[in-house]
Amino acid sequence: MPSLLPEKLELEALDRPKGFRRFIAGETSGSFDAFVGLDSPDSVDVAARKAAAIERVSADICGALYGDLDMSNARIPLASFSDYYCPFCRVQTKSFADMTSKMPDQVAIAWHELPLLGDSSNLAAKAALAAKRQGAYVAFQERLMTSPFQATPEYLARLSEDLGVDGEQLVADMESPEVARELENSAALAQVFAFVGTPALVIGRTVVQGQVSDRMIRKIIDLEREEGWDLACVSA
Repeated sequence: MPSLLPEKLELEALDRPKGFRRFIAGETSGSFDAFVGLDSPDSVDVAARKAAAIERVSADICGALYGDLDMSNARIPLASFSDYYCPFCRVQTKSFADMTSKMPDQVAIAWHELPLLGDSSNLAAKAALAAKRQGAYVAFQERLMTSPFQATPEYLARLSEDLGVDGEQLVADMESPEVARELENSAALAQVFAFVGTPALVIGRTVVQGQVSDRMIRKIIDLEREEGWDLACVSA
């Protein structure tokens, strides 16, 4: 059966952020308000936080995208933006995780939480970021991405117990300024790159909106390596 995903690599240069380019891929979930779930949309405080986050990430786009990823051994960085209840994200996140295991010297992935699909998405994203503070991000991500259950306080408490995570600390960290800042930064990046939903991805300096095949990801990785992915970071 032929793939329904685009397999022809056609790139469109972006005016902003400078140095990046866009590939339109497959299907996307969610209407776009990357800051949804942070607070009342009419709040003056939220508006100020949005503006501050956009200014913060715009000052260092590559730093905000890729953080402290280890790019030694010529690894190409990927930044994945996903929602736990976006069906395309569930497929693509597993694919990226498998790719990281199979190609550890070729790619490095930064995971960004972009909860666009309601309260359960927002709760799950906060829980994953809180679990990261206890070294359990990947374990939480794997369980949340495969669970048929929506995130609730009761489900997260049970999940914490299963994974050996301190549940009380998890709840405290979910409402911490640090977790809020991570969510705001990812939402701001989504605004800067004009994402219209999830999944979304940046590979080096190529922006990908929608689900994309493994074959196309590898094609873009090869192109980034050949042309120099960090050109955008120099000119951003």
